[in-house]
Amino acid sequence: MMDCVGVFPAGFILLGFSEWPQLEMVLFWVVIFFYTMIVLGNLTIILLCCMDPHLHIPMYFFLSNLSFLELCFTTTSVPQMLFNLWGPDKSITYTGCVIQLCVFLCLGATEGILLVVMAFDRYVAICQPLRYKIIIHPSLCWKLVLMAWLSGLMESLIQSFITFQLPFCTHHHLDDFLCEVPALIRLACGDTSANECQMTISAVLFTIVPVGLILTSYGYIAQVLGKIQSEEGRQKAIVTCSSHLIVVFMFYGTVAMVYTDPKNHFASNHGKFLTFFYTIVTPLLNPLIYTLRSKEVKDALQRLMRKGISLQKSR
Repeated sequence: MMDCVGVFPAGFILLGFSEWPQLEMVLFWVVIFFYTMIVLGNLTIILLCCMDPHLHIPMYFFLSNLSFLELCFTTTSVPQMLFNLWGPDKSITYTGCVIQLCVFLCLGATEGILLVVMAFDRYVAICQPLRYKIIIHPSLCWKLVLMAWLSGLMESLIQSFITFQLPFCTHHHLDDFLCEVPALIRLACGDTSANECQMTISAVLFTIVPVGLILTSYGYIAQVLGKIQSEEGRQKAIVTCSSHLIVVFMFYGTVAMVYTDPKNHFASNHGKFLTFFYTIVTPLLNPLIYTLRSKEVKDALQRLMRKGISLQKSR
């Protein structure tokens, strides 16, 4: 039986990918490259949505908020990940672990709710186009975004508090490259059934229910798309909706595998790779998915580039 500690530990050791030392240096440069692209891609979307009047509509207001969340979400994990990959020191302080977990949970849950809000926006735009501006007005947009943030904050406070009440084993080795709830639960040497139950409830509320609402919205949208006479209008709606659905399945698919059952064989053996995917790969692909498949975003980017070129010539 492993020893437990009844007081707050001084810190944790994040094992990360230390069992593959040759892979660590390769991943270090890969993560730096990916993070640079994430920052540039999401900042570009935020800049376009703020500066281009053609994008001053609810859909792109929500998209700019999603890009801001992706930036924060990735920045929460990447510095610690790079520190972990660079050298032999894999430690993180107890306070650092608490802060990272709280922020990570808040941003992750907020992003999940925001994806539901974006699906609701598409539902109203396609299923009730004549009432769209009446229903999705600026005041409601801000309220929906605020609701997403408050939901994420509530989830973070509850989950973090319960997780750090666990009696952790004295070796303090976390089999992950950041502080995550499943890894912390697996580190505990006491009874974790209450934590697992609470996390399953949270997974249902912030994963299963949102996905159900999103799929329900798109079920109604699919019915309406079949009745649209204009081929151009149908294609535009399909492109917009399919971009959002791809992002939804990438984000929720990996999160669900990690958080729905933290002690299952797949999550415990492949959790760090799944975490790597939704903290690095998904935020990298999101801007590409939206920009490459959205004519409005591509047109806005071209207008911004032409404006920049004109300013340079005028000097």
